[in-house]
Amino acid sequence: MTDPAIIAAIALVFLFAGGIKGVIGLGLPTVSLGLLAIFLDLTTAMALLTMPAAATNVWQAAVGGNARMIVRRLWPFMLAATITVWLGAMALTRIDLALLSALLGLILLLYAGLSLGGWRFAIPVRAEGWWGPLFGSVNGILTGMTGSFVVPGIMYLQAIGLGRDALVQAMGFLFGASALALAVALGGSGLFPRDTGIVSAAALVPALIGMAVGQRVRRRLSEERFRRVFFVGILALGAYIFAAAVLERW
Repeated sequence: MTDPAIIAAIALVFLFAGGIKGVIGLGLPTVSLGLLAIFLDLTTAMALLTMPAAATNVWQAAVGGNARMIVRRLWPFMLAATITVWLGAMALTRIDLALLSALLGLILLLYAGLSLGGWRFAIPVRAEGWWGPLFGSVNGILTGMTGSFVVPGIMYLQAIGLGRDALVQAMGFLFGASALALAVALGGSGLFPRDTGIVSAAALVPALIGMAVGQRVRRRLSEERFRRVFFVGILALGAYIFAAAVLERW
């Protein structure tokens, strides 16, 4: 992976994906994976995104002032989402990922469309003890299979009623832990060679620059406008995932 054109393309992908993440708090793995897969194979693209995803999410998790509340309230969900990634990674070469990705895209489209239409899915505090590990486990398995950290984790974080800043910070915790778990799972499967790790580490620079610019944009948004931008972003991600999967499959 020493072609200057490939390296430049990787840098532009992470600059763009980092900007999207800075605005809505997510999207770096999904956007970067989709764009990288245009000129790289899926497992290489998944390996490349692990370092930028982990670092940008550690940064996101550290900002917001809600870390203690998030850890105390969400640790069962976070733990389940992390330890089940390896189950999905084991199935990475055994299932039709295009069909699975299409399903993920449809779920995101449905969720974002309903939310923009005013529908709210709510989980009461008393039910978080068993809903959290369930959502976390499904999220971890799908992360290992597809490299996307989104479904259904963000649905759970929205459903328990977190505000804008707490939601973005909690997504940082979830996505950061998922990225590190994915790196370990890919490494254990021999899918994370040394040269790919070096390029992944170098991709941190454009990803962090893009994220810093995106965060400046987010700070200018009101709570309600952020909510609309957030779900429009989810809608766009869902459409992109579905379209890419359909084109790959057919």
